[in-house]
Amino acid sequence: MLASWLVQEIGRLGLAVDQIVPAGGVRRFAPDVGSVTLLAIATPEIHASFLRGVAGLQGVRAVVPRDAGGFVAHTDRGGVTLHVESPEHAGAALVWHTGSRGHVGLLQARALTFGLAFEGGRLLDTNGRPVPCVSEEALYARLSLPVIQPELRHGGDELALADEGQLPDLLTGRDIRGDLHMHTTWSDGRDTLATMVLTARTLGYEYVAITDHSERATSSRTLSRRDVARQRAEIDALRDRVDDIAILHGVEVDIMPDGTLDFDDTVLSGFDIVLASLHDDAGHDPGRLLERYEAALRHPLVSVITHPANRSPARFPGYALDYDRLFEAAAATGTALEVDGAPGHLDMDGALARRASDAGVTLAVNSDCHRADALARQMRFGIGTARRGLVRREAVLNARPLEDVQAFVAAKRAGRTAAPQVPR
Repeated sequence: MLASWLVQEIGRLGLAVDQIVPAGGVRRFAPDVGSVTLLAIATPEIHASFLRGVAGLQGVRAVVPRDAGGFVAHTDRGGVTLHVESPEHAGAALVWHTGSRGHVGLLQARALTFGLAFEGGRLLDTNGRPVPCVSEEALYARLSLPVIQPELRHGGDELALADEGQLPDLLTGRDIRGDLHMHTTWSDGRDTLATMVLTARTLGYEYVAITDHSERATSSRTLSRRDVARQRAEIDALRDRVDDIAILHGVEVDIMPDGTLDFDDTVLSGFDIVLASLHDDAGHDPGRLLERYEAALRHPLVSVITHPANRSPARFPGYALDYDRLFEAAAATGTALEVDGAPGHLDMDGALARRASDAGVTLAVNSDCHRADALARQMRFGIGTARRGLVRREAVLNARPLEDVQAFVAAKRAGRTAAPQVPR
């Protein structure tokens, strides 16, 4: 990523910079980040040498002032907005440059009620003098608020929730015990099954599910019926070698135009977990798409519906479904819905994830990864997207021990609908 690359390169300069942090939409895990913003914290005497150092980096063509303040570093990989602030105002600057504009606007209005102003990345007193805010905690405390996590700074109801003491303890990376959606060279993944599992082990996961595409998916390569037994044998052999991470043999099976599944029940019943998905709309209207989903939700072997909106942030906003009806059916059948961390999906988005969780739906936050070196990054995206929806650990299937995941799958297969999450 552009931001992490530039932060790494700046770190090699050896300058006396206290901190360099991403801000803007990157920090909020916004799905449609238009530009990359970095904030550097350093004493005033360092500011000029910092900018000269950035301008001299290999891959940076120029660093020029912005009319709106700050600077733009034009790099071979794209433009990056840079802001430099002194430590005593670091907290106010970080809140300001993280945004969103709507959230900052809410804080500005609130500051006025305290006889303060929040302008240009600084909190000002009635005489226009800067009020030191060395941390975000200090800025929010001045406004009688707890810290509002970056993912929640939408400009919506977050201040009201904070005032009411209703901000939840959000899902974190430490809560995730496993990844239930990834692909290997058995379908359209880049890396082998063993590479994916062993990389997941380095991330501290207790379990993973290998979920390659069923044969009629639109992917470049798919898992055929005759390959299922061979893949299972490979998983069994790897289980014999690796005993500190559990490997679930799963599949991402396509929901066909008539609502049936790509593999028959005889094949599906041999998997430890079955994920079902739509990868095309088959020309169907939203009502027919929902019927296909409902058919899959009723199927006792389907434990998770992946990327339910089938959205792509850069290309397609997602299906225009009756999502309340989808969430009701998912909760009633004991089927989890996914928050997919693949950059091409980020689906469900934060708004849908919040509605689903409020409706009592169990969520699965997964990477949908096709390459081992992206497993951690895409899980972070999934977690960040879920956090935008105020999702808590208790609502997430793969934040539970393996035994609970297996019980969730078994309950639906036995026709015992798992108890839904209690709506907030």
